Amino acid sequence: MSTALSRELEIDPKHAALLFIDVQNYTARRDGGTYKGLSDAETDERYGYFLAAMRDIAVPNMRRLQAACRGAGIEVLYTVIESLTGGGRDRSLDYKISGIHVPKGSSDARVLDEIAPAGDEIVIPKTSSSVFISTTIDYVLRNLAVRSLIVAGVLTDQCIDSAVRDACDLGYLVTVATDACATHSRERHEWSLRNNRGYARQQTTAELVAEIERLTGYGS
Repeated sequence: MSTALSRELEIDPKHAALLFIDVQNYTARRDGGTYKGLSDAETDERYGYFLAAMRDIAVPNMRRLQAACRGAGIEVLYTVIESLTGGGRDRSLDYKISGIHVPKGSSDARVLDEIAPAGDEIVIPKTSSSVFISTTIDYVLRNLAVRSLIVAGVLTDQCIDSAVRDACDLGYLVTVATDACATHSRERHEWSLRNNRGYARQQTTAELVAEIERLTGYGS
């Protein structure tokens, strides 16, 4: 098969972007809105795996990817769950049914401090699982001349999976940073990666950082 028609292609650094999905206080901090009203025991029982995976694996790898992309001049963007209104009347029906609401301008809507945006890096609020449904991100990425899209964040089997599939259908060459994503169990994480393997290239953070360094000279 012609490599020109393969999804297993290295990124094109001049036309690449790193997209962090929903790595924000609402989901990624133990005191975030997702866990409001839960006791410590309930939080540990329901979300202990996720919070530990974020702390020990996913967030450190996100920081490595972020540093490599910044150093190589690759665009870094962020999506956050955030309503356009204080009361959330603009949310998707699914978010309303699910009770997902992050008020405009709230602390819960801020990107996690560990990977906080720098300079004029773009942050895009969204109110649906797929950022490509409820925002202008496709328009923004095309204006940035992005062709290769690296995706990391949460949740692997929900907003990551939705964004990956939509991005592929829209013509982007997507690479999922497999160990810079997390969800609520190891099984869910692994099943999601198996399910979207036919849509996107999958690489570890170490593999992606090495690729970026080799292609751009960053770190040399």
